[in-house]
Amino acid sequence: MTRMLVSIRNLTLRLPSGGRMLTVLDDVSLDVLAGEALAVAGPSGSGKSTLLGLVAGLDTPTSGTIVVAGAEVTRLGETALARFRRDTLGYVFQSYHLIPTLTAAENVAVPLDLAGVSGAPARARELLAGVGLADRGHHYPAQLSGGEQQRVALARAMALDPPLLLADEPTGNLDSATGGAIVELLFALNRDHGTTLLLVTHDDLLAERADRVVSLRDGRVAGERRRATLVP
Repeated sequence: MTRMLVSIRNLTLRLPSGGRMLTVLDDVSLDVLAGEALAVAGPSGSGKSTLLGLVAGLDTPTSGTIVVAGAEVTRLGETALARFRRDTLGYVFQSYHLIPTLTAAENVAVPLDLAGVSGAPARARELLAGVGLADRGHHYPAQLSGGEQQRVALARAMALDPPLLLADEPTGNLDSATGGAIVELLFALNRDHGTTLLLVTHDDLLAERADRVVSLRDGRVAGERRRATLVP
C-alpha cells in the first residue's frame, strides 16, 4: 500500500493587510502519496506559492496541520525544522536563487557541504552532468542562460536525494522549449527515482504531466482532476 508523504489538514493563513485581516489560505486539506506528482494550479493570488512555503516551514499557518514524512511541520522548533528541510525537501524557485559569487558546481555543492558529505565537489559535478551541464560547472550564474540556471537549481535541490521536491513555478521564467526540457527533467526524477513532486504552476504542459491537479481559488480548494481526465 502506498504511504502518505504529505498530509495537510484544515490549513488556514490570515495576515494583516490595510487594517484588516486578509485570508490567504482558507481551510485547505490535501494529501500527496509517496512517489506521486501533484500540481497545484490557479490564478495569481490564489495562495499556491504560500502553500508551498508553509509545507517547507518557511511560514507558520494561523491554524491547521502539515505532516510531511511523519513530521508535523507546524510543531517543529528551529533546529528540528532545519534538519527536516535538509533531510526531506528539495526546493526549486521560479527565480533560481543561485548564489551569484559561486560557480554552478559550487552552488550545487552548498547543501552537500552543509551536510558534511565527503567528496562534495565530485558529487556536484555528477549532479550537473545528470541535468546536462557537465561542461558548465565552472561558470557563474551570470554566465548561464535562464534554462541553465534552473538546471543548476534543480541539481542543487536534489543534491541530498530528498524524498520530496517542491517546485514553485519552475518554468515561469523560461521560454516554451527550455521550459519543456525542465519539465522532462522533473518527471524523470519522479519516474526513475520515485521522487515525490509537489508543483505550483501556470504552465499547462507541466500540469498535464502530473498525476493529479488541485485547483486553488481565493485560497480554497476549488477542484481536483486526475491525469486520466487531462489526457485526450
